[in-house]
Amino acid sequence: MSDPVIRVERLTKVYGHGEAEVHALAGVDLVVAQREYLAVMGASGSGKSTLMNVLGCLDTGSSGRYLLDGVDVRRLVDRQLSYVRNRKIGFIFQSFNLIPRTTALRNVELPLAYAGVPVAERRERALAALDRVGLADRVKHLPSELSGGQQQRVAVARAIVTDPVLLLADEPTGALDSHSTADVLALFGELADEGRTLVVITHEDAVARHAQRIIGMSDGLIVSDTRSLEAV
Repeated sequence: MSDPVIRVERLTKVYGHGEAEVHALAGVDLVVAQREYLAVMGASGSGKSTLMNVLGCLDTGSSGRYLLDGVDVRRLVDRQLSYVRNRKIGFIFQSFNLIPRTTALRNVELPLAYAGVPVAERRERALAALDRVGLADRVKHLPSELSGGQQQRVAVARAIVTDPVLLLADEPTGALDSHSTADVLALFGELADEGRTLVVITHEDAVARHAQRIIGMSDGLIVSDTRSLEAV
């Protein structure tokens, strides 16, 4: 049986000291299987953003273990962590994080350039990723020439171009109107159907319901774990 993409065991994260000490994560256990589409919900201060940072290898826990694709992340040195962030994880952010004066094609090529992929191959892969998200006719457009929904689809193309084991989306529809939100969520559903492992951090019920599984967080702990009826 293959390893889960995510295995978190007794994970804690403590900020500050003494009276100022804050337990952002208070002993989280979580397993996310390959091909699973998970939504993480919680109010501000619930711990969901801290969990996302740890899952994305942008931060480390104070104690406990996090295994990504079977690898204990805390054992990795900085160079190995950079490799994991670039090749194992595809990030999708609320603010898109596209380079303003760079075309859609160049934005999507960027993680491949960092990975040292040859020019011809990275162009081919970036074009295929943009075609996958329905933007084959926008490859030469700058972000300012694209709608918010199109910019987020460019960000999705950039996230999938390295064929990562995990897609991690942080409030991916927070800056979108209702029509663009529906388009992006439909795309997430298609990626999940294709076998991508997808974790979405959100405070919106309507977004979470598109996932197969929803966990709720409060005070640094997972307090609920349910299957989404709408995704069945």
